Amino acid sequence: MQQFQVPQFIEMEDKLFGPLTFKQFLYLVGGGGICFIIYVWVPLPFIIQIIPIAGVAALALALAFVKYNGRPFIVVLEAFIKYSLGNKLYIWKKDEKRAQKNPTPSSASTNQNTDLKLPRLSESKLSELAWSLDVKKPHNPEE
Repeated sequence: MQQFQVPQFIEMEDKLFGPLTFKQFLYLVGGGGICFIIYVWVPLPFIIQIIPIAGVAALALALAFVKYNGRPFIVVLEAFIKYSLGNKLYIWKKDEKRAQKNPTPSSASTNQNTDLKLPRLSESKLSELAWSLDVKKPHNPEE
């Protein structure tokens, strides 16, 4: 039988520039370049230039080194931007109290004609079921 070597540590990126990967190096060089451009070309006093320079430097450092829940910061930033700029679905839940105060004649007649018995869960039973699902314990309704 032939032996094959299985590659180890395939999730680690290669270190190309000392202790930095290629992506980290690009983030830091790009951030440094933008900081230099702000310093040289923006005609403001240095005290005011420090604010955008610090912001760009912080973003470059975060992109290069920060991981959130084991994922690179660029992935988190991308998800934040997509969520912020994307469409959101707002669902309005009709208030049951108002619907019962002013019943329409058609809805009253349909309620009397239907003899369907629907099972209902009380608030306490529903919370017990939710608790049993959270703790991964089978729920026994006889208790």
